Amino acid sequence: MEDPTIKTTVVGSYPAMDWFLQSPNKQALLDATAVVLKTQELAGMDLVADGELYRFDVNHPETNGMIDYFVNPLSNVRSEVTLADEKIFREREEMDFRAEPAAVVEGEVGPGMLNLVSDYEGVESLTDRPVKFTITGPHMLSKTLLDHHYEDRPALALALAEAMAGQVREIDADVVQFDEANIAGSPEEAEWAAEALNVLLNAVPNTPAVHLCFGNYGGQSIQEGTWEALLGYMNALHVDHMVLEFARRGYDELEKFADLRSDIGIGLGVIDIKTTVTESPDDVARRIEAATEIVGVDRIEYVHPDCGFWMLDRSIADEKMRALVEGRDLFEGRMSNTTSEETVGVH
Repeated sequence: MEDPTIKTTVVGSYPAMDWFLQSPNKQALLDATAVVLKTQELAGMDLVADGELYRFDVNHPETNGMIDYFVNPLSNVRSEVTLADEKIFREREEMDFRAEPAAVVEGEVGPGMLNLVSDYEGVESLTDRPVKFTITGPHMLSKTLLDHHYEDRPALALALAEAMAGQVREIDADVVQFDEANIAGSPEEAEWAAEALNVLLNAVPNTPAVHLCFGNYGGQSIQEGTWEALLGYMNALHVDHMVLEFARRGYDELEKFADLRSDIGIGLGVIDIKTTVTESPDDVARRIEAATEIVGVDRIEYVHPDCGFWMLDRSIADEKMRALVEGRDLFEGRMSNTTSEETVGVH
């Protein structure tokens, strides 16, 4: 069987199992991660991810661990937040998207006890499929911290990137994807956000990717904005492909992607994770077809959900993954038939 022209993948997170949350010990985590990977394999996913279960914190379910997991182990970062810290944080207008800081920066940021390499190696041993490893980006992390040391958001983001870059260099995943969930609502911060992220993108040994979306909490978008406003930011990134939300927003904005650098591939969201309704394979195939009519099939490297699955029930997430793969296969079959018909017509 030939390799598909467009590959399938997930964005990252997967719903935490009840049995894992009841006893989240090391063996249970290993077992749960193996289930996540096997579920993707059975669905036919080309590029699998670990589900991020080791990051989930029941005390901070609103961010699924995508913040706390990264910042709490860092050196000179205090995770105990006082009432005085909260008051200062709430007085800063740029922080109004969050009620309290994730942590407080009190000195020069260092890697501390963060161990991304160990987490990746634990995943790598559980599957023989190509693996994606996901990391929250420095812009997003900097926007959740109360900074008493740098007192400068761009400087903090750069310090966070430098603190993680050494570990990123040792992660031999097929794809390392950085998740930046705040820049979509703050395009005016694009210049310094891209500078910090490029420190990490340059450290990736294999294929670097970046995921952008407009947020997902309780099935709601939490930021307003346009992809057009972010094209300058994307063009500044040292990235192989972008992983973008489209299924919920629609595909009209793809016309603006004519201005995206030609060497940057597009990861196309074709599964809406903000609804419990499962798409049919035909829905997925039609979405891919509509997108290729705008940007061409060669620009689309991956199809995937709009964002992570963590807020859905497992049964729904699993159905959506199967629909994703079957829809991609349906599209590829149609494209192959069209190409064959055109070839016959020439002769």
